[in-house]
Amino acid sequence: DGLNCRIIHLLPINPTPTVYGRMGRFGSPYASLDFMAVDPALAEFDRKAMNPCVCGHYGNPAQQCSCTPQQVHKYIGKISGPLLDRIDIHVEVPAVKYNELSAKKSGETSQAIRDRVIKARKIQAKRFEGRKGLYSNADMETKEINEFCGIDEAGVELLKMAMSKLGLSARAYDRILKVSRTIADLNGSESIRSDHLSEAIQYRSLDRSFYAS
Repeated sequence: DGLNCRIIHLLPINPTPTVYGRMGRFGSPYASLDFMAVDPALAEFDRKAMNPCVCGHYGNPAQQCSCTPQQVHKYIGKISGPLLDRIDIHVEVPAVKYNELSAKKSGETSQAIRDRVIKARKIQAKRFEGRKGLYSNADMETKEINEFCGIDEAGVELLKMAMSKLGLSARAYDRILKVSRTIADLNGSESIRSDHLSEAIQYRSLDRSFYAS
């Protein structure tokens, strides 16, 4: 598969037209940051990075943040809700301690991760075989979400609680279900379990009350 990847660093201080003026059609998973035509058959990723505040130390236990609460909220407030809705996964990356950097403990190898991703992509290719314009879970619209992203009663209650507590939008709701479907695929599960749903909800960190306030 082809892969296009764009990285936007320090998102809140980028000029508005750079990000908002070129997002493509409403809700598109292939929202582009330039005026190039995007082939939906290609995997398209826009990666956006930002500091938690102006000084970069908000929430850092090792170094005190020098920003006032007003400055932090103003900084975060430069990112609109509609833009956050279009980002599938929000991941907070805290500072890594020295003993963690120097530890010899090894995690999952890149090859193992690659194998799981390839397997998940094959599952999705089979799922959407013969369906025009559908190549992966990211392409699903409401009809496909209802068909392939069913959750049990426990999952319904979990998602209901998250929607209420985090004040999530309908678009965020759809993205949680699509990410949950992908997590399930990566785990080789035919159904979306509560742990898959919980993980997907955790990837909506910028929707949490601090940022939404």
